[in-house]
Amino acid sequence: MLDIFLTPIRALRMRYIPILLIYFSYGSSVFTAIAENFWVKDALDMSASDLAELAVWLTVPWTVKMIFGQMVDSIKIFDSNRKSCVYIGAILIALSSVLMITVVGDYAIVQGFSKKFIYVIASIIAIVGFVIQNVVADTMTTEVVDKSQSQDKINQELATIQVLSRLSLGLAIFLTGWIGGELADVFSDNREAVFMIALFVPLLSILGVSLVKLNTVTISPVNKQVLFGGLVFAIFIVLMGYNDVPYSQEIVFIVSLGVVLYLLRGLINDLDTRTIRHIKMAMIVIFVYRAMPSVDTSLSWWQIDVLGFDESFFAKLSAIGGGIALAAGGLLAKYLNKFFVVSRKIITDGVVTSVQNYTELGGLLWIVIGTWFVIPIAVILKFNPNKA
Repeated sequence: MLDIFLTPIRALRMRYIPILLIYFSYGSSVFTAIAENFWVKDALDMSASDLAELAVWLTVPWTVKMIFGQMVDSIKIFDSNRKSCVYIGAILIALSSVLMITVVGDYAIVQGFSKKFIYVIASIIAIVGFVIQNVVADTMTTEVVDKSQSQDKINQELATIQVLSRLSLGLAIFLTGWIGGELADVFSDNREAVFMIALFVPLLSILGVSLVKLNTVTISPVNKQVLFGGLVFAIFIVLMGYNDVPYSQEIVFIVSLGVVLYLLRGLINDLDTRTIRHIKMAMIVIFVYRAMPSVDTSLSWWQIDVLGFDESFFAKLSAIGGGIALAAGGLLAKYLNKFFVVSRKIITDGVVTSVQNYTELGGLLWIVIGTWFVIPIAVILKFNPNKA
């Protein structure tokens, strides 16, 4: 199990660190989560339904992620199409933190506005900033690789960077979620302090992008259908939300699904039938997984009011839970992949050392999906406190 983490760490190079800082910054978005949850509960008149409704709107920037991807690939801002976008994302994240500082601290500058309005605006700005940085970071992972190597070495280095990026992201979620929760307890009477400290998040990404050295890339031609069609769609979403149209979220969901499928169709038309079929199947699985409902807000409020959980206890739960999903999940994944052997084609020094074999992938997916369903249900039935 330890080798899973040590192997990529041993392959760490100094030129990777700036890009890993950007991923760490992205993972640090959970830093204020516990303080925000307690403040929203105490200060806003938003119900669990209202917050779930807001969460729907906050997923929209992720839905139109391909628009940001097109911008990163094709549009230069201040003579850069990568770094400038990270700076823009960092500015948006910093602006969101400043708005939260002012509204949580009841500063005079925002007293003419409702707290709910400021909170919603700050949440939307932050999400857009994180989406932009996520898109750019994913793109830049291919641009810190030493291109003077053989293609096999380049592929290996790409895989290493991607693993390190995920480790950096996971470590940020684990550490900053825990530390942020503990600080939320320390500053429970002065919660704006947590949002002030959270300004380290955009600073990390600014530091990373300022130090990163990227390979020269060719600017892709603008796909007008994706870019301008996406912008029109974004305007449509804003108008729907601003004018409080009945069933606006349901309408936006249906329209966004249609837009994404339409734009995706244009992007995959040149692929072979088998690849298109695999992409469609993956989309269905991802859509179903993402569509699963959650009771996060209602449950956390019950834990606060009935069980008496405070910020520090939530922080410990976050750290313990995160550490055990990483360890247990990693072990289960390890043994499942030993039983259901899936391999990609690897060529070393001109010799095929591993052949491509995805025949076991279907079985692996079914076992994982079944495990997600069966194990939680079995644990609930076994340890149901109402049976006592």
